[in-house]
Parts: sequence; structure tokens; C-alpha cells
Amino acid sequence: MAGEPNHITLLIEGMDCANCAVGITKDLQKRGLEEVNVNFATGEASFILEDKSKLPEVIEGIHSIGYKVVDSKTRADNEGKLSTIEKYFYFTLPFTIPLFLSHMIFSHDFILNHPVVQLILCLPVFVIGIIQFGKSAWNSLKTGVPNMDVLIFIGSSSAFIYSVAGMYMYWGTGKLHDFMFFETTATIITLVLLGNVFEHRSVKQTTTALKELTAIQVSKAKLVSLQLGKEIITEINYSDIHVGAVLQVNTGDKIPVDGEIISGDAGIDESMITGESLAAEKSSGDKVIGGTIIIHGHIKMRAENVGDETILAKIIELVKKAQFSKPSIQKLGDKISAIFVPVVLGIAILTFVISFFIFHITFRDAMMHSIAVMVISCPCAMGLATPTAVMVGIGRAAKKGILIKGGNTLEEFAKIKTVVFDKTGTLTTGEFRISNIQVMSGFKIDEARELLFNLEQFSSHPIARSITAELKGSAIKKFNNIHEEKGIGVSASDELNNKYLIGSYKIAKHLTKDNAHNIYILKNDQLIATVDLEDKTKENIKETIDKLHNSGIKTVMLSGDSDRKCRVLAEKINIKDVYSEQLPQQKLSVLEELNKEASTAMVGDGVNDAPALAKATVGVSLSNATQVAIQSAQIVLLKNNDLSHLYDAYLISKHTLITIKQNLFWAFFYNVIAIPVAALGFLSPTMGALIMAFSDVIVIGNSIRLKTKKLI
Repeated sequence: MAGEPNHITLLIEGMDCANCAVGITKDLQKRGLEEVNVNFATGEASFILEDKSKLPEVIEGIHSIGYKVVDSKTRADNEGKLSTIEKYFYFTLPFTIPLFLSHMIFSHDFILNHPVVQLILCLPVFVIGIIQFGKSAWNSLKTGVPNMDVLIFIGSSSAFIYSVAGMYMYWGTGKLHDFMFFETTATIITLVLLGNVFEHRSVKQTTTALKELTAIQVSKAKLVSLQLGKEIITEINYSDIHVGAVLQVNTGDKIPVDGEIISGDAGIDESMITGESLAAEKSSGDKVIGGTIIIHGHIKMRAENVGDETILAKIIELVKKAQFSKPSIQKLGDKISAIFVPVVLGIAILTFVISFFIFHITFRDAMMHSIAVMVISCPCAMGLATPTAVMVGIGRAAKKGILIKGGNTLEEFAKIKTVVFDKTGTLTTGEFRISNIQVMSGFKIDEARELLFNLEQFSSHPIARSITAELKGSAIKKFNNIHEEKGIGVSASDELNNKYLIGSYKIAKHLTKDNAHNIYILKNDQLIATVDLEDKTKENIKETIDKLHNSGIKTVMLSGDSDRKCRVLAEKINIKDVYSEQLPQQKLSVLEELNKEASTAMVGDGVNDAPALAKATVGVSLSNATQVAIQSAQIVLLKNNDLSHLYDAYLISKHTLITIKQNLFWAFFYNVIAIPVAALGFLSPTMGALIMAFSDVIVIGNSIRLKTKKLI
């Protein structure tokens, strides 16, 4: 069990199909629980419980309808072992094969076709059918949402009871073999078990991305401690790492938790978090992320975030929660699945009545037609159509460094018609560089560069930090009386008592009317140089904008920056619509208008963007954004300096929605065609069970295809 204070997640065993999840959902909702989500594929149930003292009562309720709540250790211990479904299938198979072959190949006189032998072979299979399908059917009826097992149990039991009644009524007569359908009972049960085995194994393939993320976490770490003045390294469990612990990490090791390097340097592969293929070179004072790998070098680090607080743990939790969120398109499938079984039972009864009483078909054939209708129907395919595709889509995105918060986000983002970008920190890196230095007569550019380097390092302004980083290596000069006045600039004097002032246009407005530059340099109250800066744009931004345009998506810049700067950048990267000098409230108004025209995504990174991110149809944030922005967004891009992942997120969302529609079409199409064919007597119950067994696998297989499908 895990989650927020009142947010409970339970691991549940015993769900055989998506309808089981619907039944558990309905039962939990009856108990007054809120935000109930049950995921058949992951075997988890999530809900809000205000009073945690009632949790044992909730768990007992789940047990009472035939399912079992387990802990993570029990599930881990059972990982890799044969499931109950697989055990049942392998048990029934040896009994079913001779029954099936005797009916298909041998004459009535053959020993395997003797009624008593057939009953003996069928009975163990039928008992398994009662245990597996009968129990599940009864529990589903108790929840008020009958599942597929109701149809399977009624169909197989009808054939068995009909055969036993025939033995009793016609023993010793030549008509006895006309009433023997033991092989139908056994074949239905075994083939449905086979379908369940395929389904369970296929569903596991849709959750591999989450398992791969979990596998990144380390289980051990090297703890550095001092004993008698000597450093001692001991191996400890991941769960024993505490904040402040000093850890040794060597070449080839995974960094255990988030922290800060206190000594050493290393090249670190952070691709699993950032998507960046090149190793990040880091040394003392730099931050490191748990789960990333040291390619070369070795470090000592101080643990800062441990356990559930690490970036990786939060990503895993986010992906888990995302898989619970249902897109609205799934509501159609859920509604149909909930009423499907009663409808099919009605069609089966109607088939028997029309066949026997109106068309005067024999009782035996009318019953077989009715059983075939029940067996071939498959509401599970409809229940699996959406969640399997959502899990694969979210998993594929997570592996590319894109965190999508739920299936509903996938659906909404696939329908986006407008993408709105913030400017600074989103389209640009926030790192400024010098584009031009213009000096007055008698002054040299190198002197201007030296002044900038030596004085700007005393400023706390982000632009000053960018300038000093760019001019690193310039000659160091000695200045006196260095002083920064916030919002004005930095002043100083040299050994000859010359006074210098570096700042914005405010310091030079009495000397010039040219306000088009970013920095002005004054010497003894005379303008000696101007500096133009440009904010570096993110990687692949123009290509991303062009791809969005080619997909029919309109792009807009929405920024609080000056109109001139916004339009220069917009022209450079091909954005046509620009809203500049916007306050947070004005940004909201613009978004409201854009939302009225079409579904709109907002891409931003700052505190002032959080309201706009929440207001947009889909909010997209960067991982280095403020926590407020990340929490307000539905999509988080982990690779901060490359916005090409925005288009990747759109393509993954688009193709996930396409896959869901394909799955639902197949599920509906299959039943629309299969039920009438079975009702008309063109399919035997055995053939119906075989076809039904593979219908779920087709839907899941189409979802799995999304893992490697080429996105265009």
C-alpha cells in the first residue's frame, strides 16, 4: 500500500478480465470511496479513504467478492512462478485432448467415446470450471456487474448437464450419443483458460516500461564512514540510506540517490532522466540524480533526497498514477462492458426460443446455438482496448523522458490545435550571450570585455552570471569601492580613481536617447560602450515549430517580455502570433480566448506560468521549472534544453488515441459479426471458444505494437 495521506493503493490478485476491474470499482464506490480506479493490467486499485481506520473493512469487502489483497513482497515472491490460471490450464489439457480427439477422429464404438469414460475425463475439467469460472461468475453477480465468466460458466454447465441428463434418460438406447457433449464442456473451459493465459502474458508486455524504470533503482550502496580516523566503506541496503549519508560511487556504478558531489569528478550518463545521450561531466558541488550511471571517474556524494523523495521514485509514482487515469473514450467501453453480459444472455435465450419453437430445430441444436452465442461473446476485449494502449503509450513516453499524467491527457493532447509558448526559459534557455559590443572612439573592445568580466561577477543578476561565464579567461583587474545597486547596475573605481558604471539604460538616459541596447558602460559619467545580448534558444526549437505547423497546429508566443524582443525571436523561429508584455492575469485572458477557438496546450516553466498551465486544455512544463509549474502541468518534459520532445509527446498521444480507436473498433466489430453468426448455427461452441480465446490477444497485441511503431 502506498500513496498520499488519504490516497490508498492496494495490490489485488484474482482479476481475470477487465470486467472484474469494473466490478471491484462498483463495489468500492458502493462503500462511499472516492476517486476509485482499478487497473486490471497492473492488478492495482486506487482510491481516496478519509478514515484510514476503515481500511481493514474495505479489504475484507474485496475478499468477500472473491479477490485477494496482497502486499508487494507476496507479489514479488510470485513473480516468475506459474499463475493459478496457468496451473489450471496445464491440469485440464491432458483430459481435454483425448475427449476432443475421440469426438473428431474415432467412431462411437471406440473406448474413449464410451459415455462413462467421457464423464470421467470431463469431470475434473468441469470441477476446475466451477472453481475458476463459477466462483468468479457468482462474485461478479454479487457486485452487480456480471462478467464474462457468467457466460462461460452457463455455457459449459449447460453442455455438461445436458450430457448427464442424456446418460440418465437414454442409457442403453441408440440415441445416447446424440446427447454426449462432454467434449464441448471440456474444450470450452480449456480454451478459455488458454485465452486467459495468453491474455495475462500479453498484458505483462504492456507494463514493461514501468518495470524498466523500477529496475533502474539500486538495491545496495557503498557507505563511507570514519572509524579511528580512517575511512571505512561498507555496503548497505538502499532502504538504509539516510539524508546526509556520504556514499562512494565508482565507474560503472549507479548513483543510489539524489545528492551533491563533495569530492571527485565523473562523466555521468543521465539519459534515463534527461534523454541526453552525451555524458554530463560533473565535479564537486554539482548535483547528481539517483539511478544515473557513472561512465568514468569516481565520486563521493552526500545524500539529499532518499526513498520516495528521489526524482526517479517520483517519476515511477507519476507513471503509476498516470496508468490509473482513464481517457473519456474509455467511458463508452466501460458502459457497454457493464451491460454486455445481460444483453448476451438475453440474445442466447432468444436464440434458443426462436430456433426451437419457431424454426422447430431440434432441442440439441437449439441449445448448441445458444451456448455458442454465450461462448463467443467477449466483453473483455472492450475492457482491455483502452487501458493496454494507455499503458504502452505512457511507457513509451516515459522512456523518452516525457512524463504524461494520465490517459485523459493522452487523449486531450492528441486533439490539440494550438500550442502556446512562454518565451524566457521555455523557448530560450535563460542563458544570455553577447551578440555585439559597440565602443566609442578611443576605447577598445578588449577593455570593454575586461570591465564586463571584472565588474559583473559582483552582480547577482542572472544576466551577469551568463556574461561572466562567457568571458571567463579575461584579464583580472583590480577595482575599488565595488557596489551593486539593485535595478540600476554595478559601480566601481580603479587605481587612477576613474569611476565606472555598468547597467541598464537607466544609467545612460541623460547621455543618449538610444535605448535599444541591453547594457551601457560609463567611465567618469561618459558613455564609452554599449552591449547587446541575446538569449540562446532551445535546441531544435525551429524544427519543432515547423513540425507542429505541418501537422496543422497553430503556434503562439505568450510572454511578459518586451514586444521588440518577442517579435525578433518569433521571426527567427517562425511563430506568427505574438502576445508580448503580458501580466499573469492577461495571459489567462488570452488563453481563455484561444481555448474558445480550439483545444490549446500551454508550454511554460515559471511561477507566473502556473495559472496559464492550469487553464489550458493541456499544460506542458519542463523538469527544471518551478514545482508550482510542474504540479500545474499534465505533461513534463525532462530534457530541458531540447523541445523536440514536445512534438514526440504529440505523436505518441496521437498514435495512442489511434490505437485505442482501432482496439475498440475490433472489439465492437468482432461481437457485431460473431454473435449473429453463432446464433444462426454457423459456429460450434468449441470453435466459438477458440475464436473468443484469441480476440483479447489481438487487442493487446495491437497495443503492444505501439511500443515499436514508427511515429509519423
